[in-house]
Order: sequence, then structure tokens, then C-alpha cells
Amino acid sequence: MEVFVTGGSGFVGRSLSQGLLRQGHGVTVLSRSAGAAARLPPGVKTCLGDPTSPGPWQEEAARCQGFVNLAGASIFERWTPEYKRLILESRLQSTSNLVLAMGRRQDSQPAVLLSASAVGYYGFHGDEELDENAPAGNDFLAQVCRRWEAEAARAQDLGARVVRTRFGIVLGDKGGALGKMLPIFRLGLGGVLGSGKQWFSWIHQQDLVSALLWCLERPEASGAINCTAPRPVTNRDMAKALGRVLRRPSFWPVPGFAVELALGEFGSVLTQGQRVLPRRLLAMGFGFTFPTVEQALADLLAAA
Repeated sequence: MEVFVTGGSGFVGRSLSQGLLRQGHGVTVLSRSAGAAARLPPGVKTCLGDPTSPGPWQEEAARCQGFVNLAGASIFERWTPEYKRLILESRLQSTSNLVLAMGRRQDSQPAVLLSASAVGYYGFHGDEELDENAPAGNDFLAQVCRRWEAEAARAQDLGARVVRTRFGIVLGDKGGALGKMLPIFRLGLGGVLGSGKQWFSWIHQQDLVSALLWCLERPEASGAINCTAPRPVTNRDMAKALGRVLRRPSFWPVPGFAVELALGEFGSVLTQGQRVLPRRLLAMGFGFTFPTVEQALADLLAAA
């Protein structure tokens, strides 16, 4: 299968590209800059363009059968009104333009679209266990995810199989949340955020890539699918596990009001969280290599 990837120069996209090549797929990554394209794995074809704007890249995309949509501005920033608009519009515009490109396909083989979303779709529910049937929340991030997924679902009108992959917090050895946490914990200054009781729904980068490949290649995979490890942990347990693996203390608390004062509205994402389970992946027989956070951290920190 020829697969077109937006947002493919990030740390998830680079790993996914390697996984696609190992599975024998052709890979074309849309990149905004030649510099970012040069850092992609050997064997990956690149196409220069901006997914938020129509352009010649759409003709290249129209030659493919598989599509993976990872594009969107990072949420790990302070959410000013202007940045909130960027978070939303970068996702809606990129997805809309990709679906338009899919509509130009001449191939009679049905297309498949894997469109990223996030467990933030569900909003904040305390200790409640959430699977793919739980409704969308009402906060900003939940509404972004709801509209993002609705834009991707338009590809169904073209006959495409659409998978809305709701990512947990991705733990990887070259970026993501773990990359931001490690320097603090290695100094012995790590600890819980706020109460520490909020749930941390996470996934090892390798398991995320495996789940995306699984969804791409299996016709029965469609609709919403939670891409999270089967054993979410509280923020307190995550801090303890990271401290144990690093052999560093992890008792320095950061008050919730301080997190929200420093990060604004985004701080609530870190101090509340959600307890999300990957019930559909498990029901389809997907096997996690790293089901526990201790296994994930031991692997990632051995590689770091």
C-alpha cells in the first residue's frame, strides 16, 4: 500500500514511517521544510507543502491508498486566545485539505484514513473508566477533538474506511511528554502535579506505532479507537515509577494552582486528566508489548 502521512516529521511520525517501511508499504511524508524532510528515515519519499493550505501536494496524495493524518499545532504550550485558534484551525484545515485530496483519487481500491485525535475528547471524569462509547466532553480540548474527528469522518462519504485514533500521552525516547519530564526527575526535583490523583492515560511509542499499523491493515478497524495502554496510572504513581526507574527522589509536589498559573487553561489538562481504556483494540486481539508503565519506562530509559 502507498501511504501518505501528514505531520510525519514529528517523533511519532518518524517512528511510524519506519514501521510502514518494515511492513513493506511505500511512504510519502508531507513536510513544510526541506530540512525536516532530510531527517526522515531512508526510504521515505517526501513532498513539500503545508497541509493547512491547498497545493500541488494534494495531487501526490491522490496517488495513495492509505492516509495517516498527524498534523496539528502542539498543545504543549500556554493557551492564549490566538494559540487556541491555531490549535483548532491547524487541525481542521489540515484534515479538510487531506480529505479533499482523497476525493481526487482515481484508484478503484477503497482508501483508508487514520486520523489522529486525543483522549482529551472525553473531557474530565475523575476516576470513571472511559471507553470508546463515552461521550465528548465540554472543555476546549474536547471540543477541538470532536470537530477534528467530524472533519475526518467526511472521508466516509468518499467510500473510505476511517479510523479516529484517540491518542493517550505518548511516551518516547526522543520527544513527547517524557522528554519534558526527564530533566526535572534526573535532577531529583520530580514529583506529583496537583493532587496526584488525576489519571494519566499513556502509551509507549512502539505500541502506538504497532496499533496504527494494526488499524491500517485490518478491514474490521473503523470508527473511534483508543490508543492507550491497558493500565492507566495516576499522576502520583507515574511520578513514583519514574523515580524508581531513574533511582531518583520523586516527592517534590507542584501545587495545582501553580501549574495553572504557569500554563493557564492548558494546566487543567495536566491537573485533571482522564482514565481511558483501549477496549476496542483489546477486543480485536491487539497485544501490547508494554502494558505497564514500569515496563515502558524501563525500556525507554535503557534506550535513552
